[in-house]
Amino acid sequence: MRPIGFGLAIALAIAALAPATVLSASKKAADIPAAARKQGMAEAPAVVQQAGLSCQVSDARFIGKSEDKKAKTSTSYYEVDCASGPGFIVSGGAGVAPTAFSCIEANTPPAPGKPPAVPCMLPGNADPKADIAPLFAKLGVQCTPSEIRGIGQSKTNTYFEAACQEGSGYVVVASAPFDIAKGGEAQNCLNFDDTDGNIKCTLMDKKARLAVVDKYVADAKNGCVVKDRRYVGATKDESDFFETSCADGKGYIYKVSKGALAQAWDCAKAMGILGGCTLTDAREAATAQAGLYTRLAKAAGSDCDVDKYAIFPSTGAKDVVELVCKSGGGGIGIFEGGGKGVVYDCGHALVAGYKCGINKPESGNAALTADLRKFDQKTCVVSDSRLAGKTAKGTFLMEVSCADGFKGYMIEYKDSPVTAVGATGCAFAGGCKLKGNT
Repeated sequence: MRPIGFGLAIALAIAALAPATVLSASKKAADIPAAARKQGMAEAPAVVQQAGLSCQVSDARFIGKSEDKKAKTSTSYYEVDCASGPGFIVSGGAGVAPTAFSCIEANTPPAPGKPPAVPCMLPGNADPKADIAPLFAKLGVQCTPSEIRGIGQSKTNTYFEAACQEGSGYVVVASAPFDIAKGGEAQNCLNFDDTDGNIKCTLMDKKARLAVVDKYVADAKNGCVVKDRRYVGATKDESDFFETSCADGKGYIYKVSKGALAQAWDCAKAMGILGGCTLTDAREAATAQAGLYTRLAKAAGSDCDVDKYAIFPSTGAKDVVELVCKSGGGGIGIFEGGGKGVVYDCGHALVAGYKCGINKPESGNAALTADLRKFDQKTCVVSDSRLAGKTAKGTFLMEVSCADGFKGYMIEYKDSPVTAVGATGCAFAGGCKLKGNT
């Protein structure tokens, strides 16, 4: 997930929309007059409806009125408290377009040290933070807002920043007018710290927000005494990635989904994750890891001297990794705790449920050709292959084509261990699809 691309200049416009007569009326309201609330309840619901708000008005106050003699228009301003969700400052009148700003925006000072221009004052609007908590729950984000700040409004979106008790911070993009029921998007404030955009989080500093990674380190139980921290980035599934370097020289990358640790990799295994580690020497770690995989491969009966590798997603206690050998071959290594393991060439790996990606596509063909020789098929040199399916008796069928252009074969395999048990020509087997086999 990339940070929001703000091509527009977003600024709070509520002060600009409310003339001085209205500002002075709101500033003097230490106590809200009963007449103002009575007038608000009588007039504001119609303005709320005109503004397109999803708000059942439970309380309201009349703030003030402005006259534009040149345009011959009159605009009235109201604060409304809604039965659910945040309250609003709304305006409307004959010949003017209605406007609506949430109390989040209305209560945000126009500049540091200056009071809000038209703040919300009704008792039900006293804590906008509590009003938006349901939005974070709807978005699946762990955030109990400790502070909140309006960023601004565009024609279609409302933007605000929230600092969370859990230690994180978010820029939230919601609908305009703001409606919790319509959902939105929450992006980690760390996305914006090192960008040149006009949106920055200000309620917490970067160092404080990064401290949240210490919780994930503790959950990972990897023994890391944190030396430094880095926010790596986010992905389309809305997961956040962090990196730490440790006092013992090691380093890790952590995947966090919905506020909880999902997975952790040491830097030697994280080369392909959003650019890998930068706080530690990832190349040195990768070299050491390649040496470990060489030893594990040889213990499993393979002669692969590992040049590079790629880690498959975690599968419990097993470490599954694609190996590229210095000799030019490669395969898939499946290593269990205690050093036990097996290495499949890229041809047989398909039967085991894995597909090579960083090895050359043809690297498994020699092993498949050797399997054909077991069944007296001596003329076919395998040029391509695909896993065709599983039989009713639980074996697997691998279709192969031949370099000489003649029709290929279906090779039948058992999968534990991967062993060829038969071969049938495509002319008789049926189901063949590779070029030259149909």
